[in-house]
Amino acid sequence: MINFAKSRVRSLGWIAVIGAAAGLAASAGAQRRQAYAYQSGQDIYEHVCQGCHMPDAKGAAGAGIYPALANNAKLRAPLYPVLVILRGQKAMPSFSELDDAQVAAVTNYIRSHYGNSGPGEVTVEQVKDLRSKAVTGKMLRPG
Repeated sequence: MINFAKSRVRSLGWIAVIGAAAGLAASAGAQRRQAYAYQSGQDIYEHVCQGCHMPDAKGAAGAGIYPALANNAKLRAPLYPVLVILRGQKAMPSFSELDDAQVAAVTNYIRSHYGNSGPGEVTVEQVKDLRSKAVTGKMLRPG
């Protein structure tokens, strides 16, 4: 009878450990999905991008070279900035942890501000399609 009770307690202990581990994993997954809580293109630019590209989007040079986004002819191509954001470029890291809506929002923001006037808007569907190609490496890195 005692062995049965010990066995049952051990089983319950393992269930508790596994449950706790699953809870931590789910919590970590939720945090990963919410790496950046900003939703508007302006908020994403101001909190994620302007640290390197500067508040006026004119870029900077110092410890590295941070290209200007202001008056940038490359931004006329709608999917070019999407690919750069998803894959990174040269010293710029990937920001693939931004979700599709966030990537579309910040892309549309930089393409329509700072002296840029890229035609059309990038859609969430376009970002989603490009992400699958960019992440699997089926598309060359820009630049």
